[in-house]
Parts: sequence; structure tokens; C-alpha cells
Amino acid sequence: MLCGDREVNMRATIIAALGAGAGLLAGAAAAEPITVAGEPIDTWCYFSGVMGGPEAVQGTSHHTCALWCAAGGIPVGLLTPEGKVYFVLKIEGDDATNGGDRLLEIASHGLTASGEHFARDGLDYIVVNRVVADAGVVNLTHEDWGIVPDFAPQKPKE
Repeated sequence: MLCGDREVNMRATIIAALGAGAGLLAGAAAAEPITVAGEPIDTWCYFSGVMGGPEAVQGTSHHTCALWCAAGGIPVGLLTPEGKVYFVLKIEGDDATNGGDRLLEIASHGLTASGEHFARDGLDYIVVNRVVADAGVVNLTHEDWGIVPDFAPQKPKE
């Protein structure tokens, strides 16, 4: 749900980044082979901070939102343990990456992916040619955050 100029501007920035990334595939930048491990994340919530800090939008506590955002066309990122995000332009087995079923199958999983890395204007992109390893959901953040994280608006006690 979008409300306010900050959210609209953030969404426009993310969509522009993905569009710029598509231009990379047309030869605007040289690709480098890469193998990277990380968790597929919802870039809207990660970069906007709408759900809290970066740690709040990972793992099981953010899984359902990550599915909704990916299904809605929000670019999926691959977040490494070091905190680097690669925007996923395409992934094996899915002709329509944005909102495609393949990204929904692997949301919140621990992945190792190999493919082509593109970098431009301070942003990193990956075309995933092969998912080398899929460990399933490994970041069980419900244990840390509970069903409703403490930073989320709470219902007043009656």
C-alpha cells in the first residue's frame, strides 16, 4: 500500500533501477560471471524502511509480504550476508521474472546462485542462470520477532 510522497518516490526509484538494469542486458555494461549466496528479498520494504530496519524484512517474519510484493511486480533482490543487494533481472526457469512463479517458490530461502553480474550507477544486478543450491527457509525470524514485530504499530490494549 502506498501513501505519501516518500513511498511514491521510493517505488519510482526502484522501478527506474529495474528499468536501468534491463538496459544493461542490451550491452550497456559488460557482464561478469558471478556466484553469490543470499536470501531473495522484497526490495520495496528493504530500501524504503516502511517495515523497519533491514533485519525486519528478512526470513519468516517477512515471508508473506515478500510474496505479495514479488507477485505485484516489485523487484526481488538477492541479499548477501554482507548486506549487498543484487537486483534479480531474470532467473532460470522463469520467462517473466517480475511476478513470476519461480521467485515466489524461493522467497526467503537461502540460495546460492550463479549467473551474470552487471553493475551500473552504484547498483548491482544479477541474471541468475542457475540456482546452485537451495537450502529452503533458513532464517527463522519469527523466533526473534514473533508474529507481529515489536516495531510494528500495536493495537491498543482494551
